[in-house]
Amino acid sequence: MQYRNLGRTGVQVSELCLGCMNFGGATEEEESCRIVDRAIDAGINFLDTANVYSRGRSEEVVGNALKRNGKRDQIVLATKVHGRMDDDDPNAAGNSRRHIIEQCHASLRRLQTDHIDLYQIHRPSSTVPIDETLQALDDLIRAGKVRYIGTSTFAAWQVLESLWISKELGLNRFICEQPPYHLLDRRVERELIPMAQTYGIGIIPWSPLAGGFLTGKYKRGEDRPQEARWAKSGDLHFQSASFKVAETVESIAKKKECSATQVALAWCVQQPGVTSPIIGPKSMAQLEDNLGAVDVQIADADRKRFDKVSEPGRAIVPYYRADFGPHQYR
Repeated sequence: MQYRNLGRTGVQVSELCLGCMNFGGATEEEESCRIVDRAIDAGINFLDTANVYSRGRSEEVVGNALKRNGKRDQIVLATKVHGRMDDDDPNAAGNSRRHIIEQCHASLRRLQTDHIDLYQIHRPSSTVPIDETLQALDDLIRAGKVRYIGTSTFAAWQVLESLWISKELGLNRFICEQPPYHLLDRRVERELIPMAQTYGIGIIPWSPLAGGFLTGKYKRGEDRPQEARWAKSGDLHFQSASFKVAETVESIAKKKECSATQVALAWCVQQPGVTSPIIGPKSMAQLEDNLGAVDVQIADADRKRFDKVSEPGRAIVPYYRADFGPHQYR
């Protein structure tokens, strides 16, 4: 496992980040704890969750896992705020000072820690001025409850606006961004990644396997596996161009004698500007497969093959809006 600077900070994070969205939901707590232990043993020191995942249950499981193994101090622990936490309270969502501070305290309790290493705004908001959001986050940093702050699914202009506001008001700045990035959606290569490289913003891609489409489980002309994520979804992924990418991934994987998952992940890990893609295993078997990606090398010839079926800077499956606003949380 290699380690990279988180943005322009001196913090070193593993080249894979363990995403904990499934913990306490699709993955039972005991299995989740085993996955955390195995990931740490393999060298992963970067864990990412969010308050909205199973309405706090994911954070509780992560907190329990780190308490049980006693390795909290070795971990760069990240969580997020923005999503709705109470269906009956109009203030229980968004990027307001009230919601951010309230949810930070709730996340600290669930995670059983006195500080969050990386606190991220899960989605941008057009209804709350960014200066209100940044001032709340700055207060949390100055209070010692948060170490660093970041964004998720922000457009390049929104990150730049935040940097300008931070400079104008003397506030702590965002140090990283989490965008959707994989071989079916490469739009971030146009503006977001060049901006990040220019201003020292770390890039932590989510969904590097396109929701599992690039793992090889879906075959052209065959029925979808019933337990798979896209088993009952629409046909957005299931088009000729998407299968051409997946088949290229499988072809390269066969040549390298590894899994399609490992090739798709390795491609993302080794892309310019990328800090640490987020893996989201539901099981120990999936984690073991994901971990193998760090041993796979993507050669220039492989990149040329990918670029023929997945045009740089473009999206084959733009299942998130052009401003990267989501239809649902991943």
